[in-house]
Amino acid sequence: MKSTGIVRKVDELGRIVIPIELRRMMDLDIRDGIEIFVEDDRIILKKYIPNNSCVITGEITDDNTAYAGGKFVLSPNGAKALLEELELMV
Repeated sequence: MKSTGIVRKVDELGRIVIPIELRRMMDLDIRDGIEIFVEDDRIILKKYIPNNSCVITGEITDDNTAYAGGKFVLSPNGAKALLEELELMV
């Protein structure tokens, strides 16, 4: 585990502030979900990504399709954006 050297205090309501540098690094936006894990004496925070959300757009639709054995999910809009970007590379 890598230390950031950042220390924050818990307020009277049990909240902590995640510094902007870390939110940018982890691509956390306002209202994004955070998963909380406990491992031994550690609290681990991870950006929540629903199982069926598109890896490109973040959309959750009934039309999303899983690829690579379910490891890669694309919405129709995400697939279109990916295809356009790949075509620019050729």
